[in-house]
Amino acid sequence: MKLRRTLVGLVAAAAALGALSVAATAAEAYKTEYRMSLVLGPPTPWGTAGKVWSDLVKERTQGRINIKLYPGVSLIQGDQTREFSALRQGVIDMAVGSTINWSPQVKELNLFSLPFLMPDYAAIDALTQGEVGKKIFQTLDKSGVVPLAWGENGYREVTNSKRAIKSPEDLKGMKIRVVGSPIFSDMFTAMGANPTQMSWADAQPALSSGAVDGQENPLFLFTILKMQNVGQKFVTTWGYMADPLVFVVNKEIWNSWTAADQAIVRQAAIDSGKQEITLARKGLVEADKPLLKDIAAMGVTVTQLSPVEREAFVKVTRPVYDKWKNTVGVDLVKAAERDIAARKK
Repeated sequence: MKLRRTLVGLVAAAAALGALSVAATAAEAYKTEYRMSLVLGPPTPWGTAGKVWSDLVKERTQGRINIKLYPGVSLIQGDQTREFSALRQGVIDMAVGSTINWSPQVKELNLFSLPFLMPDYAAIDALTQGEVGKKIFQTLDKSGVVPLAWGENGYREVTNSKRAIKSPEDLKGMKIRVVGSPIFSDMFTAMGANPTQMSWADAQPALSSGAVDGQENPLFLFTILKMQNVGQKFVTTWGYMADPLVFVVNKEIWNSWTAADQAIVRQAAIDSGKQEITLARKGLVEADKPLLKDIAAMGVTVTQLSPVEREAFVKVTRPVYDKWKNTVGVDLVKAAERDIAARKK
């Protein structure tokens, strides 16, 4: 009987030691610090999303997962288009990334850059929060990262130093800085502009010197960066495309965490994404659009296109839409068009 109790005790002790060993191994597998890549830092909505995500994860994991923010895509020398590849390779542990910047590696993400696909915020939500969003997450997962939640960089509006843009003719010959995704060059070429791909670091002095006439970006950047000081005296809100953001984690890093911590990181990303989307839309969803008033108060001419004026841009960029539909995937585009048509406005 004593021998049996001894054996039982030894088995229990071994089990306890085994559990401690597993816990210790799991703890050792965790890095002391994880690297999060961001294009923009606080106080932008994009940078704030990364900060909120990082803070929530640290709090909810009781410090097991500590995240350091690297804005300006500084982990890859500021080259936004290399971010997704660096994520897959493990140079970056996690990111809040742009669908535009990752579209050269994941062609389906060009869906959101199709000209004039999404006419309003309800259309964006119909895609990201519906079946299309799930399909894109599946594609990202197969591409080597773990997608967790959606955020938003907002509608990209056009600004310039020359004149108010009300029709494609107003863009003729204008030098416009665009991001390094080929569809943007196609769109602005179709509208008669002279698109120039360059990083934002290069764009600011080019705008200031007049070497480049204009650019396109979400309007929160206009006020934060005071773009009127680099010659941007005209703003046109045309809503030609919006840039959803994606919260992701490198797959190996994700698999190194316990299931409980994975659930915490995922929920923190969802919570951060919801906050960020609200912040990105602030000043633009209210009836009087106070952000546009703030920009006008800077001595800037703000042009809001009428439906007829906007349709002229839709028409001239339709060949670009049709060309890129095949790159994105015809079935995915059709699904997006159906979801947008059925959206609740």
